[in-house]
Amino acid sequence: MKKLILKFSIFSAVMLLTASALQAQKFGYVNSAAILSTLPEVEQMRSTLEAFETQLKKQGEAKVQAYQKKEQDALQKKQRGEMTPREEEQVTKDLQAEQEAIYKFGQEMEQKIMAKQQELMEPILKKVNDAIKAVAEENGYQFIFDAQSGVILYADETADVTDLVKAKLEM
Repeated sequence: MKKLILKFSIFSAVMLLTASALQAQKFGYVNSAAILSTLPEVEQMRSTLEAFETQLKKQGEAKVQAYQKKEQDALQKKQRGEMTPREEEQVTKDLQAEQEAIYKFGQEMEQKIMAKQQELMEPILKKVNDAIKAVAEENGYQFIFDAQSGVILYADETADVTDLVKAKLEM
């Protein structure tokens, strides 16, 4: 009977320790898209980005219109016979160079828009990440995941086992 009580006590102690160890690790998740969609800063960022994109598009359209006018003028001059073969060759080179400049501007425009979006989004993401970290620390979460991407947004540094893995690899 004493053995049975001892075994039951040991079993209960192990179960209690296991349960407390499991309770010590607390996980959570967030839906980052839902969070971002509710922030007024995101709407303001979108407006700013759209205005920036519109401004760049107007510049691009002006370049295209100037190119089209030069091309049309050259074509009319050629049809009227007012252009020598040498002038025609030079105009063709100039128009090709202008086409390349327009293409390059289009690529630069895309890069500028992406850079501007990243610049505007950075403080918003910092604000959200700071809030996630605060919630995690206040509520004892060791890990918080993003439900949209499965990425860890917060991890308690005490859960980092990198050094243990490195030590294991050095054996």
